[in-house]
Amino acid sequence: MNQLISFIKKEFYHITRDIRTLFMLLMMPIAQLMIFGFAITTEINNTSVVVLDNSKTIESAQLIAQVNASKYFNLKGYLTKQEEIQNFFRLGKTKLAIVIPQEFGRDIYHSGKTEIQLIADASDPNEATTIVNYIQQIIAQYQQQSINQDGNSSYVIKSQVKMLYNPQLKSSYNFVPGIMGLVFMLICTMMTSVSIVKEKEEGTMEILLVSPLKPISIILAKVVPYFLISIIDVFSILILSVYVLEVPIAGNLFLLFFLCTIFILSTLSLGLLISSVTQTQQAAMIISSMGLLLPTLLLSGLIFPVENMPIILRIISNILPAFWFISAVKDVMIKGLGFFSIWKECLILVGMTIFLLTISVRMFKNRL
Repeated sequence: MNQLISFIKKEFYHITRDIRTLFMLLMMPIAQLMIFGFAITTEINNTSVVVLDNSKTIESAQLIAQVNASKYFNLKGYLTKQEEIQNFFRLGKTKLAIVIPQEFGRDIYHSGKTEIQLIADASDPNEATTIVNYIQQIIAQYQQQSINQDGNSSYVIKSQVKMLYNPQLKSSYNFVPGIMGLVFMLICTMMTSVSIVKEKEEGTMEILLVSPLKPISIILAKVVPYFLISIIDVFSILILSVYVLEVPIAGNLFLLFFLCTIFILSTLSLGLLISSVTQTQQAAMIISSMGLLLPTLLLSGLIFPVENMPIILRIISNILPAFWFISAVKDVMIKGLGFFSIWKECLILVGMTIFLLTISVRMFKNRL
C-alpha cells in the first residue's frame, strides 16, 4: 500500500508540474458548460426586419407595431420601393422583409382576405424557417385580435413566403462553409502545433537548430506541407459541394480561393502560437481540440446564431477566425457577393494572421 501511495503521489507531482495542462483540465469543463448552456439554443431573438408598407393604413401600422413589439424581431426601418429589398439582403442588414400590399386595408373589410409577402434570407435554412414561423404566428395573433374587436369571422391574412439564396432550404448551403472552417482548423492548427511540439518533446528540435537552417526555415518547413494539403482540401470540398451536394458557387471563384488562403494562413499562425506556448503533445492536443474546435463549432454561427448569445460569447466569437471566414464564405459562395461586400472580413483575417504570426515567431525564438 505504501508503494501504491508513493506512485500516486508521483503522478500527482507530474500533473501539477505542468501548470498549463492542469489549468486546461480544471477550467475546460467550466468553459464548456457555459458555452453549451448559453450557445445551444434554437430560439432566435432580435432578428432584424425591414418593412415595405405600400398600404400606409391604420391596419398596416398596427401590424407593424405588433411585429416590432415582439422580442423576436427588431424593426430596422421602412423601405420605399421594391428594389431596396435586395440591397438590404446583400449587405446583410436584414434577415426578413415584410411587403404589405397597397390594398391591405381595403381588402380586409371588403373581400375579407388579403395577402402579404414574407422574404427571408435562407442561406441558413434552419434560421430562415424559424423566423418565418415566428412572423406567421404574430400575423395569426394580429388577425385573431382584429376578429375579436370587429366581429368579422371571415377575416383572413395569407402570407406568401419567398426564400432568397436557398429556395429549396437545403442544409448543405449552410454546412459546406462551416465544414470548410472546421477542416482547416483541424488540419492547420492541430496538426501544425502537434508536429512542432513533437520535435520538442522528443528532443530532436535542438538537433534541427544546430543545422545550417535558420529557425524560421525550420518553422516554414513544418508549415508548408499542411498549407499545401489544405489547398488540396479546398479543391476537394468545392468539387464535392458543387457536383455531389449540389451547392452552386454563386460568387467569384478566385475571390473564394483568396478567402480560403488567408484563413488557412491564420489557422497555421494559430498552430504556431500554440506550439510556442506548450511543451507536450498532450497539452497541444487539448488546446487545439477542446479549446478551439468546440468553440469554432458552437460560436462561429455554423449551428447556432451568434446574435442571440450573451455578450461575452459574442466577444469570444469575434475573436475566432472561423467566425469571419464562415460569414464571408456564405456571402461569396451562396449570395454571390463581391470583394467590396466582404472587405471587412478579409481585413480582419489578414490582421489576425499578421498578429498571430508575429507573436508566435517571436515566442518560438525565445523558447528555443
